[in-house]
Amino acid sequence: MKKQLALVLVVSSLFAVPAQAAKCGGDFNVFLREMGNEARAAGVSSAVISQAFAGVTIDQNVLAFDKRQRYTFRKSFEDYARTRVIPARIKRATALMQRHAQLLSRIERQYGVPKEILMAVWTLETDNGGGDMGKLPVVRTLATLAHDCRRTDLFQGELIAALQILNRGDLPLSDLKGAFAGEIGQTQFLPSSYIKYGVDYDGNGHVDLRHSVPDVLASTANLLKTNGWRAGAPFAEGSENFQVMREWNRSEIYRKTIVLFAEKLGANPN
Repeated sequence: MKKQLALVLVVSSLFAVPAQAAKCGGDFNVFLREMGNEARAAGVSSAVISQAFAGVTIDQNVLAFDKRQRYTFRKSFEDYARTRVIPARIKRATALMQRHAQLLSRIERQYGVPKEILMAVWTLETDNGGGDMGKLPVVRTLATLAHDCRRTDLFQGELIAALQILNRGDLPLSDLKGAFAGEIGQTQFLPSSYIKYGVDYDGNGHVDLRHSVPDVLASTANLLKTNGWRAGAPFAEGSENFQVMREWNRSEIYRKTIVLFAEKLGANPN
Protein backbone atom coordinates (compact mmCIF):
# COMPACT_ATOMS: atom_id res chain seq x y z
CA MET A 1 0.00 0.00 0.00
CA LYS A 2 1.12 3.55 -0.67
CA LYS A 3 -0.51 5.32 2.29
CA GLN A 4 1.62 7.71 4.21
CA LEU A 5 1.83 7.98 7.97
CA ALA A 6 1.52 11.71 7.33
CA LEU A 7 -2.04 11.11 6.17
CA VAL A 8 -2.78 9.44 9.47
CA LEU A 9 -1.22 12.19 11.54
CA VAL A 10 -3.05 15.11 9.91
CA VAL A 11 -6.31 14.09 11.53
CA SER A 12 -4.98 13.43 15.03
CA SER A 13 -6.85 16.44 16.38
CA LEU A 14 -10.09 15.89 14.50
CA PHE A 15 -11.58 13.28 16.77
CA ALA A 16 -11.10 13.77 20.47
CA VAL A 17 -10.74 10.70 22.66
CA PRO A 18 -12.67 10.87 25.95
CA ALA A 19 -10.68 11.64 29.08
CA GLN A 20 -11.24 8.10 30.40
CA ALA A 21 -9.68 6.45 27.34
CA ALA A 22 -9.15 2.72 27.27
CA LYS A 23 -5.77 1.63 28.59
CA CYS A 24 -3.40 0.59 25.82
CA GLY A 25 -1.31 -2.56 26.04
CA GLY A 26 -2.18 -5.40 28.37
CA ASP A 27 -5.02 -7.82 27.75
CA PHE A 28 -6.55 -7.16 24.33
CA ASN A 29 -10.03 -8.37 25.28
CA VAL A 30 -10.11 -6.06 28.29
CA PHE A 31 -9.04 -3.23 25.99
CA LEU A 32 -11.91 -4.02 23.59
CA ARG A 33 -14.40 -4.01 26.44
CA GLU A 34 -13.17 -0.58 27.50
CA MET A 35 -13.35 0.64 23.91
CA GLY A 36 -16.90 -0.68 23.73
CA ASN A 37 -17.78 1.46 26.74
CA GLU A 38 -16.25 4.50 25.06
CA ALA A 39 -18.15 3.79 21.85
CA ARG A 40 -21.45 3.49 23.71
CA ALA A 41 -20.75 6.84 25.37
CA ALA A 42 -20.26 8.23 21.85
CA GLY A 43 -23.69 6.98 20.79
CA VAL A 44 -22.84 3.66 19.15
CA SER A 45 -25.36 0.90 19.86
CA SER A 46 -24.40 -2.19 21.84
CA ALA A 47 -25.52 -4.36 18.92
CA VAL A 48 -23.11 -2.63 16.53
CA ILE A 49 -20.26 -2.88 19.02
CA SER A 50 -20.87 -6.58 19.68
CA GLN A 51 -21.00 -7.38 15.98
CA ALA A 52 -17.92 -5.29 15.16
CA PHE A 53 -15.73 -6.69 17.95
CA ALA A 54 -16.76 -10.34 17.63
CA GLY A 55 -13.66 -12.47 17.14
CA VAL A 56 -11.33 -9.49 16.67
CA THR A 57 -7.65 -10.22 17.33
CA ILE A 58 -4.41 -8.27 17.00
CA ASP A 59 -3.03 -8.08 13.46
CA GLN A 60 0.77 -8.37 13.68
CA ASN A 61 1.17 -7.48 9.99
CA VAL A 62 -0.52 -4.13 10.62
CA LEU A 63 1.86 -3.38 13.49
CA ALA A 64 4.88 -4.31 11.37
CA PHE A 65 3.71 -2.10 8.50
CA ASP A 66 3.03 0.83 10.82
CA LYS A 67 6.57 0.70 12.18
CA ARG A 68 7.97 0.90 8.64
CA GLN A 69 5.89 3.92 7.57
CA ARG A 70 8.40 6.65 8.32
CA TYR A 71 10.54 5.46 5.41
CA THR A 72 7.82 5.88 2.76
CA PHE A 73 9.07 9.07 1.11
CA ARG A 74 12.77 8.52 0.79
CA LYS A 75 12.56 9.14 -2.99
CA SER A 76 13.01 12.54 -4.56
CA PHE A 77 9.99 14.28 -6.06
CA GLU A 78 11.29 13.52 -9.55
CA ASP A 79 11.72 9.82 -8.85
CA TYR A 80 8.39 9.53 -7.06
CA ALA A 81 6.38 11.47 -9.64
CA ARG A 82 7.94 9.53 -12.50
CA THR A 83 6.26 6.35 -11.25
CA ARG A 84 2.92 7.97 -10.43
CA VAL A 85 2.21 10.52 -13.16
CA ILE A 86 2.23 8.18 -16.12
CA PRO A 87 0.47 8.30 -19.52
CA ALA A 88 -1.97 5.47 -18.76
CA ARG A 89 -3.21 7.26 -15.67
CA ILE A 90 -3.48 10.59 -17.43
CA LYS A 91 -5.45 8.96 -20.24
CA ARG A 92 -7.87 7.26 -17.86
CA ALA A 93 -8.31 10.35 -15.71
CA THR A 94 -8.99 12.47 -18.78
CA ALA A 95 -11.67 10.04 -19.95
CA LEU A 96 -13.27 9.94 -16.50
CA MET A 97 -13.17 13.72 -16.27
CA GLN A 98 -15.19 13.86 -19.47
CA ARG A 99 -17.60 11.12 -18.32
CA HIS A 100 -18.28 12.89 -15.04
CA ALA A 101 -18.15 16.43 -16.46
CA GLN A 102 -21.53 17.52 -15.11
CA LEU A 103 -20.87 16.08 -11.66
CA LEU A 104 -17.43 17.69 -11.46
CA SER A 105 -18.78 21.06 -12.60
CA ARG A 106 -21.49 20.93 -9.94
CA ILE A 107 -18.95 20.07 -7.24
CA GLU A 108 -16.58 22.79 -8.39
CA ARG A 109 -19.36 25.40 -8.28
CA GLN A 110 -20.33 24.31 -4.76
CA TYR A 111 -16.92 23.73 -3.19
CA GLY A 112 -14.54 25.72 -5.38
CA VAL A 113 -12.07 22.87 -5.91
CA PRO A 114 -10.97 22.42 -9.55
CA LYS A 115 -11.94 19.19 -11.25
CA GLU A 116 -8.31 18.53 -12.13
CA ILE A 117 -7.29 18.51 -8.46
CA LEU A 118 -10.10 16.10 -7.60
CA MET A 119 -9.19 13.85 -10.51
CA ALA A 120 -5.52 13.92 -9.49
CA VAL A 121 -6.31 12.89 -5.91
CA TRP A 122 -8.79 10.22 -7.03
CA THR A 123 -6.28 8.76 -9.48
CA LEU A 124 -3.22 8.88 -7.26
CA GLU A 125 -5.00 7.33 -4.28
CA THR A 126 -6.68 4.28 -5.84
CA ASP A 127 -6.57 4.61 -9.63
CA ASN A 128 -10.12 5.99 -9.53
CA GLY A 129 -11.46 3.19 -7.41
CA GLY A 130 -10.11 0.51 -9.71
CA GLY A 131 -6.91 0.03 -7.77
CA ASP A 132 -6.18 -1.18 -4.27
CA MET A 133 -8.52 0.41 -1.74
CA GLY A 134 -7.32 -2.03 0.89
CA LYS A 135 -8.75 -5.36 1.94
CA LEU A 136 -8.10 -5.31 5.68
CA PRO A 137 -11.00 -5.28 8.16
CA VAL A 138 -10.94 -1.68 9.38
CA VAL A 139 -12.13 -2.49 12.90
CA ARG A 140 -9.37 -5.06 13.42
CA THR A 141 -6.75 -2.74 11.95
CA LEU A 142 -7.70 0.19 14.14
CA ALA A 143 -8.19 -1.92 17.26
CA THR A 144 -4.65 -3.24 16.71
CA LEU A 145 -3.17 0.23 16.31
CA ALA A 146 -5.20 1.65 19.22
CA HIS A 147 -4.05 -1.14 21.53
CA ASP A 148 -0.44 -0.33 20.68
CA CYS A 149 0.68 2.47 23.00
CA ARG A 150 2.70 4.57 20.57
CA ARG A 151 -0.30 6.58 19.26
CA THR A 152 -3.21 5.10 21.15
CA ASP A 153 -5.17 8.36 21.47
CA LEU A 154 -5.20 8.90 17.72
CA PHE A 155 -6.28 5.39 16.86
CA GLN A 156 -8.80 5.08 19.66
CA GLY A 157 -10.52 8.06 18.09
CA GLU A 158 -10.34 6.46 14.66
CA LEU A 159 -11.76 3.20 16.01
CA ILE A 160 -14.74 4.97 17.54
CA ALA A 161 -15.27 6.84 14.25
CA ALA A 162 -15.26 3.53 12.36
CA LEU A 163 -17.93 2.21 14.73
CA GLN A 164 -19.94 5.36 14.09
CA ILE A 165 -19.78 4.71 10.36
CA LEU A 166 -21.34 1.31 11.04
CA ASN A 167 -23.85 2.80 13.45
CA ARG A 168 -24.99 5.34 10.84
CA GLY A 169 -25.44 2.57 8.31
CA ASP A 170 -23.09 4.11 5.76
CA LEU A 171 -21.32 0.79 5.20
CA PRO A 172 -22.02 -2.73 6.46
CA LEU A 173 -19.32 -4.45 8.51
CA SER A 174 -18.58 -6.82 5.61
CA ASP A 175 -17.70 -3.80 3.45
CA LEU A 176 -15.76 -1.83 6.06
CA LYS A 177 -12.37 -2.71 4.65
CA GLY A 178 -9.37 -0.53 4.13
CA ALA A 179 -5.63 -0.02 4.17
CA PHE A 180 -2.95 -0.51 6.80
CA ALA A 181 -3.90 2.57 8.84
CA GLY A 182 -7.65 2.12 8.44
CA GLU A 183 -8.09 4.36 5.37
CA ILE A 184 -11.37 3.73 3.59
CA GLY A 185 -12.64 4.17 0.06
CA GLN A 186 -11.65 5.56 -3.31
CA THR A 187 -9.79 8.55 -1.91
CA GLN A 188 -8.71 6.80 1.29
CA PHE A 189 -10.41 8.70 4.10
CA LEU A 190 -9.59 7.86 7.67
CA PRO A 191 -12.78 7.15 9.63
CA SER A 192 -12.68 10.48 11.49
CA SER A 193 -12.47 12.30 8.15
CA TYR A 194 -15.27 10.08 6.83
CA ILE A 195 -17.45 11.31 9.70
CA LYS A 196 -16.29 14.93 9.57
CA TYR A 197 -16.19 15.57 5.82
CA GLY A 198 -18.28 12.82 4.21
CA VAL A 199 -21.09 14.07 1.94
CA ASP A 200 -24.13 12.12 0.75
CA TYR A 201 -23.92 13.66 -2.70
CA ASP A 202 -25.99 11.07 -4.53
CA GLY A 203 -28.83 11.61 -2.07
CA ASN A 204 -29.41 7.98 -1.09
CA GLY A 205 -29.20 8.64 2.64
CA HIS A 206 -25.71 7.20 3.15
CA VAL A 207 -22.16 8.43 2.77
CA ASP A 208 -20.57 5.68 0.70
CA LEU A 209 -16.93 6.37 -0.07
CA ARG A 210 -16.29 2.90 -1.46
CA HIS A 211 -18.91 2.73 -4.22
CA SER A 212 -20.47 6.14 -4.88
CA VAL A 213 -18.44 8.38 -7.18
CA PRO A 214 -20.55 11.47 -6.32
CA ASP A 215 -19.99 10.88 -2.60
CA VAL A 216 -16.26 10.27 -3.11
CA LEU A 217 -15.59 13.41 -5.16
CA ALA A 218 -17.84 15.75 -3.16
CA SER A 219 -16.40 14.53 0.15
CA THR A 220 -12.86 15.08 -1.12
CA ALA A 221 -13.77 18.60 -2.22
CA ASN A 222 -15.52 19.24 1.10
CA LEU A 223 -12.38 18.29 3.04
CA LEU A 224 -10.33 20.81 1.09
CA LYS A 225 -12.94 23.57 1.24
CA THR A 226 -13.50 23.13 4.98
CA ASN A 227 -9.77 23.48 5.56
CA GLY A 228 -9.55 26.76 3.68
CA TRP A 229 -9.40 26.08 -0.07
CA ARG A 230 -9.82 29.35 -1.99
CA ALA A 231 -11.81 29.01 -5.18
CA GLY A 232 -10.00 30.33 -8.24
CA ALA A 233 -6.74 30.88 -6.38
CA PRO A 234 -3.39 29.30 -7.36
CA PHE A 235 -2.54 25.89 -6.00
CA ALA A 236 1.08 25.49 -7.09
CA GLU A 237 3.86 24.99 -4.59
CA GLY A 238 4.12 27.98 -2.26
CA SER A 239 0.48 29.01 -2.67
CA GLU A 240 -2.16 29.13 0.05
CA ASN A 241 -4.07 26.28 -1.57
CA PHE A 242 -0.92 24.19 -1.72
CA GLN A 243 -0.70 24.64 2.04
CA VAL A 244 -4.38 23.69 2.40
CA MET A 245 -3.58 20.39 0.68
CA ARG A 246 -1.38 19.66 3.66
CA GLU A 247 -4.61 18.64 5.37
CA TRP A 248 -4.84 15.94 2.74
CA ASN A 249 -1.26 14.81 3.00
CA ARG A 250 1.60 16.48 4.81
CA SER A 251 4.21 15.21 2.39
CA GLU A 252 5.37 18.04 0.16
CA ILE A 253 6.43 15.49 -2.45
CA TYR A 254 2.94 14.00 -2.58
CA ARG A 255 1.31 17.42 -2.87
CA LYS A 256 3.70 18.43 -5.64
CA THR A 257 2.71 15.21 -7.40
CA ILE A 258 -0.97 16.15 -7.12
CA VAL A 259 -0.19 19.54 -8.67
CA LEU A 260 1.83 17.96 -11.49
CA PHE A 261 -0.99 15.54 -12.25
CA ALA A 262 -3.50 18.41 -12.31
CA GLU A 263 -1.24 20.32 -14.70
CA LYS A 264 -1.14 17.32 -17.01
CA LEU A 265 -4.95 17.32 -17.00
CA GLY A 266 -4.97 20.90 -18.21
CA ALA A 267 -5.27 22.96 -15.05
CA ASN A 268 -3.29 26.13 -14.60
CA PRO A 269 -2.24 26.42 -10.94
CA ASN A 270 -0.24 29.64 -11.35
